[in-house]
Amino acid sequence: MPVDGILDLHAFRPAEVKEVVLAYIEACEEKNIRDLRIIHGKGMGVLRKQVHSLLDRHERVKSYTIATDASSWGATVVRLKSG
Repeated sequence: MPVDGILDLHAFRPAEVKEVVLAYIEACEEKNIRDLRIIHGKGMGVLRKQVHSLLDRHERVKSYTIATDASSWGATVVRLKSG
């Protein structure tokens, strides 16, 4: 999967999400990508809640918010801490 700051979780099973998100954050840090977009879809909000729970506990996450563009609550925009 390309490491370009955009992670689409539609291709993954819910059981894989934690591992995928954590690995992707690490890969982005290695490439000095600080702004990420995690696409989790709208659905029932279960995947969004899972992603937000991971982000809440991640030491390298500076902030995150629901996307404000056309995808609205189907994606989360993440800012990682510098350095």
